[in-house]
Amino acid sequence: MEFVDKIVIVTGASSGIGRATALAFAEHGCFLTITGRNMANLNDVSSLCKNKGAKDVVIVKAEFKNLEDVESIVHATVEKYKKIDVLVNNAGINVVEDLENTKMTNFDLLFQVNVKSMLRITQLAMPYLVESKGNIVNVSSYCADKHVPKFLLLGMTKAAISQLTKTTALDYAPKGVRVNAICPYVVLTGIARDRFDTREEFDKYYKDAAAAIPLGRIGEAEECSNAILFLASNKSAWTTGQCLVLDGGKGLVS
Repeated sequence: MEFVDKIVIVTGASSGIGRATALAFAEHGCFLTITGRNMANLNDVSSLCKNKGAKDVVIVKAEFKNLEDVESIVHATVEKYKKIDVLVNNAGINVVEDLENTKMTNFDLLFQVNVKSMLRITQLAMPYLVESKGNIVNVSSYCADKHVPKFLLLGMTKAAISQLTKTTALDYAPKGVRVNAICPYVVLTGIARDRFDTREEFDKYYKDAAAAIPLGRIGEAEECSNAILFLASNKSAWTTGQCLVLDGGKGLVS
């Protein structure tokens, strides 16, 4: 793929899909900015990226509940590299609550981190993406338009992300900027493991999830990063405004 010497921002890169995406871009010789909350993990990802072929890596420790932190990502990237070619909006959080137990503080937090901060970084990066004829790949979710029990707030925020993807794609297509998203179902990540108190609960959840998927297994972070790289590449040059569902066929049966 054609990412040699491109400037790529990956948010939420300290683990999971973001980590896999940063490593995948690194193999193609790009310059990276990676962000996250865990500095030790970011340093580890940075070292791995350089070993895999990244020309350079800027690390920005950022809490996406703080807009100042979000703004610093674009500022640090432009200060170092002078341009932006690809923005991967991956950072996000979840809480597991149904309607009856939903806390308004969690409503505010999820919309701040998952939606408002994504909108802000996209606003700031867009002039540079217009200049480079670059593109954006957002990480939405299967639950953006499908029911997942107790993922009420996540589904609401991811639906907003899918709409942001489509609207921004249409608005900026005349300026040469493509905007797409991936919508993964259950993916095995460290963050997902942290939702469970015991290994038994974790194993049961993933066993039950896999049984409901026609392909018979849950997804891997690297499968998501493969899709992100495809959407960011010239191989999908005639693709914009699309929300690519990665679900092993789950949406066909529910």
